[in-house]
Amino acid sequence: MNHRQSSKVQAIYDLCKTSLTPTSSPLSSQTIQNLCSLLDTVSPGDFGLKEENMGDDRGHGPFGLSQFNRIARWAQPITYIDIFEGESFTICIFCFPTSSVIPLHDHPGMTVFSKVLYGSLHVKAYDWVEPAFIQENKDSTNFPGRLAKLSVDKVLTASSGTSILYPKTGGNLHCFTAVSPCAVLDVLSPPYNEDKGRRCTYFHDYPYSTFSAESKPNLNDEEVEDYAWLAKIETPDDLYMRPGVYAGPAIQI
Repeated sequence: MNHRQSSKVQAIYDLCKTSLTPTSSPLSSQTIQNLCSLLDTVSPGDFGLKEENMGDDRGHGPFGLSQFNRIARWAQPITYIDIFEGESFTICIFCFPTSSVIPLHDHPGMTVFSKVLYGSLHVKAYDWVEPAFIQENKDSTNFPGRLAKLSVDKVLTASSGTSILYPKTGGNLHCFTAVSPCAVLDVLSPPYNEDKGRRCTYFHDYPYSTFSAESKPNLNDEEVEDYAWLAKIETPDDLYMRPGVYAGPAIQI
């Protein structure tokens, strides 16, 4: 093993550096297997994290924006720890207080690896139905909405394997809710980049039965539960995030 890979975070960086490019989607099955195998071995200590409640301090700033005047002062913040960000990939950690939420959002053209480091995290995720079914509704400013199918609806813990979402499958649109204080490691490839069309968009999900449309698939009662209409929304006012300080081993670039 190269001496630069003495830490897990260095090993993750080195593997991403050699395997991921700005246009590496779709990833090879070998790359996916190698990265998952490595991420499955990590622990909070590898990143300088301690399993503890984050307390009742206050942060600021919605996810992806700097609108500090839109602060839900009663909420505990989610802490975002930036470990590495480059053209090909991002490595980061989200630390959640209990009941905190990152609302339903997408990852356009991206593959995302997520590994819970400690605690319990509920993941609800959708994929778009193809061909697209669009719902028009004159009574709602949130529509048109687009039909999506539920892909993931489960609780992940540190004992869960690495989860993966792909550009069009695996739950590309997902929502995180902290069941307990928890932390999740994310590797995104390629990272968000508005100039290249990879902008984070937020959605609200409506039950399939909420609206009627002439051009929609005929589903039985059991299938209906797995479908929803997703409508774009502005960045939620109550998305409450602060930057954190990475306290783990330094990465040698």
